[in-house]
Amino acid sequence: MSYAIIQTGGKQYRVSEGDVLNVEKLAVEAGTETSFSDVLLVVNGDKITLGSPLVSGATVQAEVVSQFKDDKVIAFKFKRRKGYHRTVGHRRQLTKLKITKIAA
Repeated sequence: MSYAIIQTGGKQYRVSEGDVLNVEKLAVEAGTETSFSDVLLVVNGDKITLGSPLVSGATVQAEVVSQFKDDKVIAFKFKRRKGYHRTVGHRRQLTKLKITKIAA
């Protein structure tokens, strides 16, 4: 089994070929290919390649499936006995990716 650990949007993801994952919004149109060169680790069977900090020459190819908004997150703030209540919320912008190829 081969997999890689990539970094995008300030987060790290463990990906294999065929995986579908949601990442922070990328400036790429739906239906196009994109590649990630920030690869931290590549495992191919028994061979492990660890970068310091990145694996040189390693890329991960992905197809952009869609751009969408996540579910709404509500943050309710209050201070007891002060009469202070505040409700704020937001919906994160996400990109759905399908991993097509891991090249070490």
